[in-house]
Amino acid sequence: MNLSTMNSLFAHEMKDLYSAEKQIVEALPKMADAASSEDLQTAFQQHLALTEQHLERLQAAMRQLNIKPGNGVCKGMQGLLDEGQEIVDTDGDPMVKDAALIGAAQRVEHYEIAAYGTVREFARLLGHDDIARSLDTTLHEEGDTDKELSRIARGTFFETGINEVALS
Repeated sequence: MNLSTMNSLFAHEMKDLYSAEKQIVEALPKMADAASSEDLQTAFQQHLALTEQHLERLQAAMRQLNIKPGNGVCKGMQGLLDEGQEIVDTDGDPMVKDAALIGAAQRVEHYEIAAYGTVREFARLLGHDDIARSLDTTLHEEGDTDKELSRIARGTFFETGINEVALS
């Protein structure tokens, strides 16, 4: 890794995000299959389609800047998704498992929010205003996904009495 200039740092961060999004595309179908709530399954499926758009935006920006994605692996995302896979593979009360899946998904979203916010600011700093706008669009979509997961958690679990399940 070469971090001698802001351009090299920006390229590194873009490649890392690209790897993260590719990993998420692979993980979301497994999370949707593991969810028992139809609302949560739908949210995961919808986010898969959105994540594929995020990948397309990243690819377009990288082509514009002549950045090759490479074969690097975003280790931060890999760790978060490994933890999510543990939940997918775990048996338990379906509502409690859904709550755990939401928590895992929100950790992924928060990672993405931090990463997209960083690369957006680097793009602005480097004068790549059109790319910054594209990254900003994705950043807002990640925030919306996080809010939707919170909405599902409140609606599904608090209104259906998960407290009785979780505390017993």
